[in-house]
Amino acid sequence: MSDFTYDARDAQGKQVQGNIEAETQAQAIAELRKKNLTPVSIKQGGGKSLFGRGGKPKAAKPAKSKPAPKAVATAAAGAAAAAGEKKGFALKDLANLQLTKPTPSASKQELVIFTRQLSTMIGAGLSLLESLDVLGEQAETPNMKLTCETLATELRGGSDLSAAMETCPKAFNHLYIAMVRAGEASGQMDVILERLADYVEEADELRREVKSAMTYPVISLVLVLGITSFLMLGVVPTFRQVFESLDTELPALTKFVLNSSDWLKANWAMAFGGLFGSVFSIFWFKKTKRGSYIFDRLALNVPIFGQMARKVALARFSRTFSTLTRSGVPIMGTLDIVADTAGNQVVTEAVLNSREAVRNGNMLSEPLSESPVFPPMVTRMISIGEKSGALETLLEKIADFYDAQVKAQIKSLTSLIEPLLISFMGVVVGGVVLSVFLPILDIVGKLGG
Repeated sequence: MSDFTYDARDAQGKQVQGNIEAETQAQAIAELRKKNLTPVSIKQGGGKSLFGRGGKPKAAKPAKSKPAPKAVATAAAGAAAAAGEKKGFALKDLANLQLTKPTPSASKQELVIFTRQLSTMIGAGLSLLESLDVLGEQAETPNMKLTCETLATELRGGSDLSAAMETCPKAFNHLYIAMVRAGEASGQMDVILERLADYVEEADELRREVKSAMTYPVISLVLVLGITSFLMLGVVPTFRQVFESLDTELPALTKFVLNSSDWLKANWAMAFGGLFGSVFSIFWFKKTKRGSYIFDRLALNVPIFGQMARKVALARFSRTFSTLTRSGVPIMGTLDIVADTAGNQVVTEAVLNSREAVRNGNMLSEPLSESPVFPPMVTRMISIGEKSGALETLLEKIADFYDAQVKAQIKSLTSLIEPLLISFMGVVVGGVVLSVFLPILDIVGKLGG
């Protein structure tokens, strides 16, 4: 049994400090929860803790390189440099070549498969290193193979799995690494990895649902723009001479389309340059800190789509919070990771404000209730969860509720958007075509009369 020093909050939000005996840090956290205490930070008697000050996961120390491989690498680099100089390459060229080497990465689907298979192998009794070797051999993509090989190399050098994953930031985010670190401390790596696989799979499914809902209107608008441009630049101008030879007054729609076609043909570079320049400027502004916040706020308030964006943000917040809390990550570290992975700057701001409030001894539900992003149902359920000690269970129910809401809204939006886009396409393209045929129909009518 080990002695742990903890800093927690009771059901009334008051800070409580003390000591507790447990075999592992995860068991200590579980005992605190049985007493209706929410751990803020916890450390072992010697002062070392899975979580740093304020509950934030501590950065892992880099693994020490073995002298022999380092010497071999240095000699190899020297030999390569000498060979490069013989072939006329400068040393800086060799450095540039080394910088362009591929970095370990993994797609969402690859990460789900990797996590679930690693959990199964560890649960079956295979060592972590053996499991990574097997996964590297059967990897279907070079990036996933490189990721497994990098992790195995770091483990052979003496690193923990969580520290090894920090060398692959394109494959594993902060949430993933924090949960793996919690699994290492609790000795329940297979259980934590199974939860991780479920989380990544559900989050990826929600992302694909939203992406599929947005893909159809974007493709439809691009097609409308392309067809209209073709008609205005290639078809309409050929009818001008025909219309001018007719001794008749052209309809207003025909005049407007012909004038627009003439202007577009004379200024097509400026028109398309302005269009693409505007799109580029919008994307560039969105990547700035201020632009990202403005766009995220607009995304939560636009008609129809704003409700869906809000539900997606709440589902992601609840799912991430529940998964981390259930895995034994203290609340301060959880709030750091939730803020980092929120996907919306407005939600991130609300979570960071709540983090400071919790640090000062307040309950989590109090600052969240002041944010317009979180509806009363969510904050009240969080408040009940804090008082009853079942916060992760209620958060999971919130996540399931909003996941179902998003999927239902995507189906209704798809059925609504499709006829609207078809009508818009018919009005634009049909208007151009009609403007061409109106004078012809008028002449035919006169001849028939």
